Amino acid sequence: MITILCVEDEADIRKLIVEELNEAGFATLEAANGQEALETILSKWPDIVITDISMPIMDGHQLLAEIQVNHPQFSNIPFILLTALTDRENMLTGLRAGAADYLTKPIDFDILLAKVSGCVTRIENDKAAGRTF
Repeated sequence: MITILCVEDEADIRKLIVEELNEAGFATLEAANGQEALETILSKWPDIVITDISMPIMDGHQLLAEIQVNHPQFSNIPFILLTALTDRENMLTGLRAGAADYLTKPIDFDILLAKVSGCVTRIENDKAAGRTF
């Protein structure tokens, strides 16, 4: 079963995302900020991370950079950045840093699940091809 880490500082939004993911058949983990997410990634190794960008303690960009630079064994985990920041530069910053995808708020759950499905397909194709990370 695919496990998805949902990182969102707004508890109500995090709960909605987790409910949608659970209803779609995914196992979920939760974190309220990037620091909690980092600890969860290092201890639980989720398959996919959906993370807000604007959060206290460690934001989504910092979390992604921390994984890419200091924990390369986890750098193959697809990150979907979730944000209310809709400007082009913010999107490019995340994608250039290695994010698999980008989704703006308010959340369209059909689009979110389609993006997750794309990540799942890539994960399954890697496993079928014998590529392990």
